[in-house]
Amino acid sequence: MTVYDTARALPGIEELRDHSRGLAMLEAVLCPEWESRYYSFDAHWSDHEQLASMKDGQGDEYTIVLSPAGAFARVFAHESPLSPFGELADGQTWPGVLDGVPEAFREYLTEPAFTDEDGVHVTTACLWREPADTAWHTGPVEFTDLDDHKDPDGSDRLLHLLTDRSAEAYATWASAYYETPVDPEAVRHVLALRPLTAELVTALNPAMDLADLADDIAEIGYPVA
Repeated sequence: MTVYDTARALPGIEELRDHSRGLAMLEAVLCPEWESRYYSFDAHWSDHEQLASMKDGQGDEYTIVLSPAGAFARVFAHESPLSPFGELADGQTWPGVLDGVPEAFREYLTEPAFTDEDGVHVTTACLWREPADTAWHTGPVEFTDLDDHKDPDGSDRLLHLLTDRSAEAYATWASAYYETPVDPEAVRHVLALRPLTAELVTALNPAMDLADLADDIAEIGYPVA
């Protein structure tokens, strides 16, 4: 699996936006400490941009900028052979990864949040989609001599809850990660962006109170009743 396969499995921009908000809200309920969350969503990243993101605390991450121009996604798998910090890439973004990025997203190629101190884009996979597009696009990346890597650019593993958007997929992952049972029906409610209730929050995390989530709801832009 490579970024080409991932591109075919990703949903449209609005579905991706809504699903990302749902993931972030689930994380806010299950994990009160923001720094320890996997999935986040900033509905106010700038006055015209939103940011969906994932960080696993081990060096892997993704960021997706959502704006009137569309969506620009970068993935960084730190152990990927395509990593700029690996032996094969020699300190540079892997050839082809950023090729073809349209003018609407060119500013993100020098965005400090996505580059290192030398200006190298810290990315192993890149995808983008403009509003009129019918599919996601990627650069012309060659995976020659990487046949022994099942997921050479990390996009399959790191974006798996965006390509498999079922409540069961998240519940299975979260139950293992947080080491507690997570109810798929409660997950389904949140992924559908239905307003939260005290009972639902308690079902997901008995230690969490609905009132405690006010700031997270505002940051995520999660719908309220």
